Amino acid sequence: MKQRIALGPTWANTGLVFTEDDGTPLHPAWVTTQFRQLVREAELPPIRLHDLRHGAATHALSAGVDVKVVQDMLGHSSSTLTRDTYTSVVDGVKHHAAGAVARVFLSAGLQDNTRP
Repeated sequence: MKQRIALGPTWANTGLVFTEDDGTPLHPAWVTTQFRQLVREAELPPIRLHDLRHGAATHALSAGVDVKVVQDMLGHSSSTLTRDTYTSVVDGVKHHAAGAVARVFLSAGLQDNTRP
């Protein structure tokens, strides 16, 4: 923030969170290199930076975040792309859906049993 104030009108207001000192976007190759180095230093198994994006979207959907919100986060042109790409890989989403349907049937059955 101090850097932004110091640069005043010369600050490149990109709206990005992580930037160069002047507000311009970080170069993707530099970000990838930094990420690979951190993975190595942490002795993690090989993972691509894109895998983090995929994981974030998958976990957001499995946590119940609306698909339109995830679509917007990822910059997808349609929620169909988001759904087709991410919801098919989450078993938890399938289990949640099955549980929701089961609760509807159980609820309907309980209501029918309470009628005179």
